[in-house]
Amino acid sequence: MKIHEYQAKEIFAEYQIPVQTFFVCKTVDEVVNAFDKFGGPVVVKAQVLVGGRGKAGGIKFCDSKEKAIEAATSIIGMDIKGLTVETVIVCSAVDIADEIYVGLITDRNTKSVLLMVSAEGGVEIEEVAKTNPEKIIKIPIDPQIGLLPHQARNVFFKVMKNGNHVRQAADILVKLYKVFIEKDCSLAEINPLVIDKNDKVIALDAKVNFDDNAMFRHPDYEALADYTDDEKLEVEANERGLSYVKLDGEIGCMVNGAGLAMATMDMINLYGGTPANFLDIGGSSNPQKVIHAMEYLMNDKNVKAVLINIFGGITRCDDVARGLLEAFKQMDVKMPVVIRLSGTNAKEGKELLKNSKELITADTMAEAAKKVIEAAKNV
Repeated sequence: MKIHEYQAKEIFAEYQIPVQTFFVCKTVDEVVNAFDKFGGPVVVKAQVLVGGRGKAGGIKFCDSKEKAIEAATSIIGMDIKGLTVETVIVCSAVDIADEIYVGLITDRNTKSVLLMVSAEGGVEIEEVAKTNPEKIIKIPIDPQIGLLPHQARNVFFKVMKNGNHVRQAADILVKLYKVFIEKDCSLAEINPLVIDKNDKVIALDAKVNFDDNAMFRHPDYEALADYTDDEKLEVEANERGLSYVKLDGEIGCMVNGAGLAMATMDMINLYGGTPANFLDIGGSSNPQKVIHAMEYLMNDKNVKAVLINIFGGITRCDDVARGLLEAFKQMDVKMPVVIRLSGTNAKEGKELLKNSKELITADTMAEAAKKVIEAAKNV
């Protein structure tokens, strides 16, 4: 779960991580009032849950009220990577002497929290990782010991020359690690961590993602959520016992089991198709789940054909077939549907579906992928 910059900064402030004073604004008038309170140059920053705001024109420096009005007018309501800006923050402009990237992520390879620090602060770290990976210092943190102050200082001595700056930055990093652990984060990032002209080290930006698997421990997080339409669908699907992620392709997928779902998507790509979603109905033999799954596929305007790939284990193929037949009764399914049943009660499932004119059957994954791709081309 992602949260906005201003929400992340509020969390940072709780942990005494130095951040700028800022005002959250939703209208031009509120931006003007914020400018008046600062009485000097400000920065207006779009609040959207994607990166690249600066390149998109979503961050603007304003040294006058007129420019603040102009910035607010252009940013509020603008589209950034498909998301509409509804909120901005206004903060005082900082005269930056130096900037650094600091991030903490969960790293499966080291089975620990991975600390990343780079002198290339203020730019997209993904681009640095791609073009100059040697410029990123990566250190796994022992989960039993945590991040100790001397470790934090040693890291910053590699990217800073001033001992005073190092001490301030190390203190911030130790607190950031505490945020990461106590708030059950999957990412905690400051980009950039800056040194201003007064030798103060400040978290100029803040990014925090929460681990969805720990949400049950933090019921208060729900109030912070700002889901996109696609994310709302994913949350709703999860409540119905489905694992659903919308993608940009045209082949709708319904599969049981995450591994088989990934293999099915790979097979579709292999034969030249593009999957429209990841949809795992899980291991339950519940026909209603199939009905719900078909609803998500039918409501996706990009879907031209559907591939249902079931390997029956705990999931029984005959139950999937019953759910599918019920779905056809409830919905006007006009697109081609290819189905492959294998495993537990596959024979019974195929028997139930043999008279269904809406279905195209296949015996193997490869055959199913080829048939659904061909069917999508003819729509």
